[in-house]
Amino acid sequence: MSANHSSATSRPLAAPAAVRLPHYTKAEQAEILGDGEDPFGVAGTGLTFLPKEEHFGIRHGDRLVAHAGLLRLPLAIGDVETEVMGVGGVAVAPDVRGQGLARLVLTAALGHARTMGPGHALLFCRPPLVPLYRRLGWHPLDTDVWVEQPGSRLVSMPLRTMVTPLRDDAVWPSGPVRLFSLPM
Repeated sequence: MSANHSSATSRPLAAPAAVRLPHYTKAEQAEILGDGEDPFGVAGTGLTFLPKEEHFGIRHGDRLVAHAGLLRLPLAIGDVETEVMGVGGVAVAPDVRGQGLARLVLTAALGHARTMGPGHALLFCRPPLVPLYRRLGWHPLDTDVWVEQPGSRLVSMPLRTMVTPLRDDAVWPSGPVRLFSLPM
């Protein structure tokens, strides 16, 4: 699950910095996106998502205003089994959007992801967010991506799958993609 962005903005934040968070709770998510039923706009997919294990955020005063999470995941690309760093839970509070906070929090998360070994990061997003992620250096995959769901079901991911290299020498192989877990 990835960012739920719009163009609403307010006063610029003074020198925001992204930091690693010791935890990320539903209450903190609500600080950013409110406490609605479907803060990421993906409930209609019917998918079950994994929680992230590593969290990065930006605070403005006592309030969390941006977040990105990471989770290492096994997958196959064609016949090649490997791992990726899954990125999800990307969120920026509506009243501070348009200030580069998504870039800052993703840069922090991906900087950490580069120390973890996998050659690529992968995320799933709603189609309207593809241009944002393209501007941030992500590339959409033009192949089916299969993910696991409860009950041993394997389903085609209805959200757009995007990848970005974590190393200069990383090359994404061609072929269908299968995540050996729930999506992140």
